[in-house]
Amino acid sequence: MVEIQNDADFKEALLGLGPVDGRIIGAKFVESVAPLADDQRLRRIVDVALTRDATEDKLAASLKTAKSIMLDTYTRCGADGDWNEQAGYFVARAAAACLSPIEKGKPGGPAWQAAMSSRMARTSASIVSEDETESETGRQYRILAEFLNARERELS
Repeated sequence: MVEIQNDADFKEALLGLGPVDGRIIGAKFVESVAPLADDQRLRRIVDVALTRDATEDKLAASLKTAKSIMLDTYTRCGADGDWNEQAGYFVARAAAACLSPIEKGKPGGPAWQAAMSSRMARTSASIVSEDETESETGRQYRILAEFLNARERELS
């Protein structure tokens, strides 16, 4: 049974995933913070990202939509420093990360980038709401451990 206790274990486990599993776990991280964004298109993006056999066309269209949401929310948070809009920006950024192809120069790969943007979304939202029920980091450790343990059960 897999347990994730720290970011070193977390990152190592993420790097051990293949591209499809990385996209799926990244989408699960986005799903965790999606309610922080005020854009219904994110649900469709997450649904596509969670689909193991999603077509390249659907993935590309979802990535394009996520980037559009990023631009919209970045513009809205602007100079006013609206933390809720900032949270929405980071949710969209996380969605774009999990759908992005593995690139050189992006440390940790797409799932790691999605995780970090999801944490930033939660941090931005908590500045306004002061909701500290469970840290996003702890939630991500649990999500990844559950995913890896389920995959392990499927293989045995």
